[in-house]
Amino acid sequence: MNARQGFIGQSVVRREDGRFLTGRGQYTDDITLPGQTYGYFLRSPYAHARLLKVDTAAAAAAPGVVGVFTGEHFKAVGGLPCGWLINNIDGTPMKEPKHPVLADGKVRYVGDRVALVVAETLDQAKAAAELIEVDYEELTPVITPAKALTAPASVHAEAPNNQCYLWGIGDKDGVAEAFKTAAHITTLKFKNNRLAPNPMEPRAANASYSRADDNYTLYVSNQNPHVERLLMCAFVLGIPEHKMRVVAPDVGGGFGAKIYLYGEETALVWASKQVNRPIKWTCERGEAFLSDAHGRDHDSLAELALDKDGNFLALRATTTANLGAYLSTFSTCIPTILHATLLAGQYKTPKIYAEINAVFTNTSPVDAYRGAGRPEATYLLERIVETAAKEMGIAPAELRRRNFITQFPYASPVGLTYDTGDFFATLQRAEELADVAGFAARRAESEAKGLKRGLGHSCYIEACGIAPSAVAGALGARAGLFEAGEVRVHPTGKVTVFTGSHSHGQGHETTFAQVVAEKLGIPMEDIDIVHGDTSKVLFGMGTYGSRSLAVGGTAIVKALDKVIAKGKKIAAHLMEAADTDVVFENGNFKVAGTDKSIPFAQVSLTAYVPHNFPHDKLEPGLNENAFYDPSNFTYPAGAYICEVEIDPATGTTRIDRFTAVDDFGNVVNPMIVEGQVHGGIAQGVGQALLEHAIYDEETGQLLTGSYMDYAMPRADDLPNLTVETAKGTPCTHNPLGVKGCGEAGAIGTPPAVINAVCDAIGVKDMVMPATPFAVWQAVNGKASA
Repeated sequence: MNARQGFIGQSVVRREDGRFLTGRGQYTDDITLPGQTYGYFLRSPYAHARLLKVDTAAAAAAPGVVGVFTGEHFKAVGGLPCGWLINNIDGTPMKEPKHPVLADGKVRYVGDRVALVVAETLDQAKAAAELIEVDYEELTPVITPAKALTAPASVHAEAPNNQCYLWGIGDKDGVAEAFKTAAHITTLKFKNNRLAPNPMEPRAANASYSRADDNYTLYVSNQNPHVERLLMCAFVLGIPEHKMRVVAPDVGGGFGAKIYLYGEETALVWASKQVNRPIKWTCERGEAFLSDAHGRDHDSLAELALDKDGNFLALRATTTANLGAYLSTFSTCIPTILHATLLAGQYKTPKIYAEINAVFTNTSPVDAYRGAGRPEATYLLERIVETAAKEMGIAPAELRRRNFITQFPYASPVGLTYDTGDFFATLQRAEELADVAGFAARRAESEAKGLKRGLGHSCYIEACGIAPSAVAGALGARAGLFEAGEVRVHPTGKVTVFTGSHSHGQGHETTFAQVVAEKLGIPMEDIDIVHGDTSKVLFGMGTYGSRSLAVGGTAIVKALDKVIAKGKKIAAHLMEAADTDVVFENGNFKVAGTDKSIPFAQVSLTAYVPHNFPHDKLEPGLNENAFYDPSNFTYPAGAYICEVEIDPATGTTRIDRFTAVDDFGNVVNPMIVEGQVHGGIAQGVGQALLEHAIYDEETGQLLTGSYMDYAMPRADDLPNLTVETAKGTPCTHNPLGVKGCGEAGAIGTPPAVINAVCDAIGVKDMVMPATPFAVWQAVNGKASA
């Protein structure tokens, strides 16, 4: 990197915020095409029912209607694919029932798609949908993961016991032997509550077909347009990829819910050819609660074996994971590859064994939600570590220090190799910032007022930048996990960068420009970042798993390296020197040991005006692309400390202090990183204290289908946050030394909050969300804890 420029490490104000804050962004719903029509989906009011008859005649004859489509129309196309194959413990493949675009023969959750109505206006489409007569034969639903395996009803005939797979990792026998020698065993049984993702912008799509060239265009609010195109074309509709353009314009948040291929946009693309008109659909918030992929929903039993001095001997974890009614795009890898492999955490536990039972239920499909498996793993581990400390009479921070990993690289017992880290440093700094030393005095002050005060720790590690493709493929991934970048240098020295990563709030247009400006020694104003359009970007796997800079940024750096290498050859010719003697510093090509120097812009102009050019050695132009397939995950880690004050009379929990110290390796833009952590903490607090997607266990109706019932965190639910990025341990296997920051807050926060609540009221466990009523029950001994 060029030290003089100093773009990396600076809190540059986000360039994209100008249009976002002034209403000049362009989202999918803002796009209106010539001949625009509107789609509306009729959804099932039942969680489980046979479709005996779907009569669309009256709807088809209604005013303004241009088409009505049902599952019968989609029998000839494929089902929505699952992108990750998981094998059972015995080596047999998971159950993989078809996920139809529109319901075929049965509906399997409230909100399942039954029919698509296309009309001149949205109101006309809604009115026509009410005319569709559906004869349902209601069936008994399967709702909770705890009862799924023994329920008399089956969600799918292919899975008569509702089991998708039974998967395990680690040393089962070794763990059993270690438990026999343990001086202390801590056991904890708990649920990781189901969450609705709630991005600011709901899902939306606008599909059109051109008979002139037999091409399709899909505008969609999605996190990875190339994957959307690949899955829809190759596995469902059979459209040649080069005949399909997918554009993800400005996207108002995703949190994982917009990674997947959904039936709505797939149906719109297919139907756009049938009606020969563009069709727009924008999800209403009530629809989103029903139909967006949910997150979490694990029932777990954790057991930790320790010796008399508090050293960890073994961890055993058994989880039943709810996958919902159908397999979503990445759902199968969340409780397995992205969850169980993180159960070592920051600790050198010699033996670990995890077993995952994944089940189907008559609920919305469950997939990745901010953190995707890592929050569940961290919650399991950090809750049982804190509980063990209390049971053994050891300070929670001390027990963690006794078991921290100290030597790197470290191969964990569950398949990952951490390349670097300093867990002692982050915990020490967090305790300093949180003033843990002054906690006893603050607790005494609270008690004098009749209030209860508690302190909770959480030390997390996560795996970001999902990689490498060869390893992921061996573990069941059905797609590569690389990223692509292209750097196009114009004759005037201005630069356009095309990246396969996608920004939906992360600030890529700023951070990627900082990287390019630093590398080329040119102003950020001379750099444009282009993303989200398959017709412009070479290829890409999108944005999720905190992979943008570590994977997407590295692909850009590799393309920049090619640009500089070619630039050196052009500069060498211009300066009559050997290219091996040319160095590139601060935007200038120089001949080492001389005063010969030419600026970057002169080299770029020469590349496109090659009158004096070694044509036998170089092609004109200065445009390079690169693919990057990482050799390992990156491993951000940190220490979070939460301090709460609880009113025992009402059960109200107030977070008084929250401290987060994270090791993200090298940081490109500290301000953006801080904002990402703030957002993650807010979502983590939401899970711990407020949010829960609840289905009625008898009927399968979603009881929390609006903001009247589903409690999102508000400003007054959070204190002023103390957030600091530690002097990090840079990642050792990407040139930027970055690790990823987007999900950390949502990973480390829930156990810190619940540990603090348990400490305050003196109970072993507390359900999430720890609502005032739940806390009041625990304080008054009216609920098991």
